[in-house]
Amino acid sequence: HLHRASLLLPALEAALANFSGGAAGGVVQPVRTVLPVPRHGGYLGVMPAYSAADDALTTKLVTFYEHLKDSSVPSHQATVLLFDPSNGTLKAVLDGSVITAKRTAAVSAIATKLLMPPFAEVLCILGAGVQAYSHYDIFTELFAFKEVRIWNRTKERAVQFASAASGPVRVCSSAQEAVTGADVIVTVTMATAPILFGDWVKPGAHINAVGASRPDWRELDDELMKNSVLFVDSRDAALTESGDVILSGAEIFAELGEVLKGTKPALPEKTTVFKSLGMAVEDTVAAKFVYDAWSAGN
Repeated sequence: HLHRASLLLPALEAALANFSGGAAGGVVQPVRTVLPVPRHGGYLGVMPAYSAADDALTTKLVTFYEHLKDSSVPSHQATVLLFDPSNGTLKAVLDGSVITAKRTAAVSAIATKLLMPPFAEVLCILGAGVQAYSHYDIFTELFAFKEVRIWNRTKERAVQFASAASGPVRVCSSAQEAVTGADVIVTVTMATAPILFGDWVKPGAHINAVGASRPDWRELDDELMKNSVLFVDSRDAALTESGDVILSGAEIFAELGEVLKGTKPALPEKTTVFKSLGMAVEDTVAAKFVYDAWSAGN
């Protein structure tokens, strides 16, 4: 039911705008609770949310492990529980990994639609994991890039990605080679120190920074963070969870929902960064979409 993540865009745009609308928007969502698993180097995140506009109540349970010896196990695994908000009954248990991948890429696509330069021709993806695939799928569906480039720390995975892609993808031997001249850049890595540097980035480019979801992890360097216009999904989350935002001291210009509401401008003529941490209400909207589609089919 989420084969085409683009079908989620209208519901996600409404949810982002409602979230940024404060109490009037009807989204109730705390910053996620993260429990460390020190013995094994992992984390358990708990992400509850209620959306009044959708009358939907969910919580996502997500585990993420930084450096796994067994690479056949994904770094992020998740389950979404969907409840009946009228009485608290559990209605469905959904695979949260697919939902996370698709809704994250869809939100990046929303940001890109608003913030990318006009006549963008070159897409660059840094990282070749699950999020790279979901971003590639929706970006090539929605936008007409003339060239797609990929770089990954282990080149074999980048080659594997390129061979699985539905169109031509250029495998680059360095992040700098991949980024140089790119109009839209997506960072979907497990990096804990910067892998993208401001002096590589074309002025006016748009960056979707999706990895580095801990307060001490980075993907982007200080120069890029401070010399770009910074957009986030949630101010509170970015100031609590994002090492790129916290450690650089970069000033947040707007939430994406504020741009969708029309209370803040998009500024596509500037170099822009969208720092995506992912919000529970995005899971809520996606889970309800899947459940409603399944119910209609049954």
